[in-house]
Amino acid sequence: MTLPQAVILALVQAITEFLPISSSGHLILVPRLLHWSDQGLEFDIATNTGTLLAVILYFRHELLRIAGSILKSLRERTAGDAEARLGWSLVVGTVPAAIVGLALEHWIATAARSWRLIAWNAAIWGVVLILADLAGRKRRGLAEIGPRTGLAIGCAQALALIPGTSRSGVTMSAALGLGFDRDTAARFSFLLSVPVGILVAAKQGLDIVRGVPLGVPASSLVVGIAVSAIAGYGVIAFLLGWVRRHSLWVFGVYRLLLAGFLFYYLS
Repeated sequence: MTLPQAVILALVQAITEFLPISSSGHLILVPRLLHWSDQGLEFDIATNTGTLLAVILYFRHELLRIAGSILKSLRERTAGDAEARLGWSLVVGTVPAAIVGLALEHWIATAARSWRLIAWNAAIWGVVLILADLAGRKRRGLAEIGPRTGLAIGCAQALALIPGTSRSGVTMSAALGLGFDRDTAARFSFLLSVPVGILVAAKQGLDIVRGVPLGVPASSLVVGIAVSAIAGYGVIAFLLGWVRRHSLWVFGVYRLLLAGFLFYYLS
């Protein structure tokens, strides 16, 4: 992998991680369409760490308040306030993805990197996103999210381990389907990416310490993390501004067009 390729793929990750169009799918498809070698899952994880840093930086004040509320609820042995409940929702919502990720790690890194699987998931979950956005009541706010809600959206997040699904897309669809407004759906989706992102980054760090081959030069990983972090910060701001004024159905339509293009071009 060359450094220009690392930059391009990091930008792809930054844009597609937060827009509901599947970062994992695009990171697999772009090299194929450009006739590059597949960079492998380890580079994808590195760029995901970059976008994780972007989320932590963007929501740093909110995350600190949530962490403080969780600690207070533990000290007082109470359910805590709305921010504590939100924090426990994030913890509970991370469990399904952690379990599925460990169970299907090999399959995700190998057989799941199929363009046909990506195309079908892009289409199916694109339709789900459109229906959820059009039919959702959009009356509930962030203060109404509790552990049960977090678990439900977390189960949806686990589906996003399959390339083409889109973590942000499927979690926002689940939140919209549960009656939350678009801003809440987007914010909770971003916040939910933090615990699972930390777990994935920690595992990759452990693999590096253990000497597990990364498949790409270390310089490419560093560039991938840096570029995806910087660009990802801007994409977060863009999407939060978008959902306050516009519908998400346009992203569902893009997914359907992408699926059609893939079946036409790669079949």
